[in-house]
Amino acid sequence: MQATDFKIVVIGGSAGSFSVVSAILASIHPQFKIPIVLCLHRLKHVRSGLVEGLSLKSVIKVLEPNDKEKLQYNHVYLAPANYHLFLELDGTIALSTEESFNHSRPSIDYTLSSAAYVYREKALGILLTGANKDGAYGMKDIAGKKGFTIVQDPATCDIDTMPRSALQLFDPNLILSPKEIVQFLNTLPH
Repeated sequence: MQATDFKIVVIGGSAGSFSVVSAILASIHPQFKIPIVLCLHRLKHVRSGLVEGLSLKSVIKVLEPNDKEKLQYNHVYLAPANYHLFLELDGTIALSTEESFNHSRPSIDYTLSSAAYVYREKALGILLTGANKDGAYGMKDIAGKKGFTIVQDPATCDIDTMPRSALQLFDPNLILSPKEIVQFLNTLPH
């Protein structure tokens, strides 16, 4: 697998992940080519604030996508509050209000699993700190399709339930601290 082969980066996180995602977006190369999709657990009825907060730190444009929006390089797409986000075969985003999964909407598992299905070995999945098991099976799906998987080192997590759940299911390609995740992403094309 060549780093230049990645077509999508999907990052999932929950409790404690805002600071990690902020650090990643503040330190990533400004010309980062691969679309980044963020699926973070959020409050259902708070529709604003997260994009603005991430945008203040990010060197790349951060937005909440509309249904059927086409992915573009050098953009960060944040799953909207109370919507599942799926990646589609035609390179667009699909939003859904289906029932919660793993007590979550958006569900990290749904987003990661759709990335595995669409991008297969060209998907890069990253699972960060969090307080439940959402994301573990989605990461396993990416690994099963020969995609590349990174799990945040549980020792660096505010709450390590999410990464530990993934580590019980499969062996990721890398287990990294937030700083090492940034270093890895900056080895990718820009």
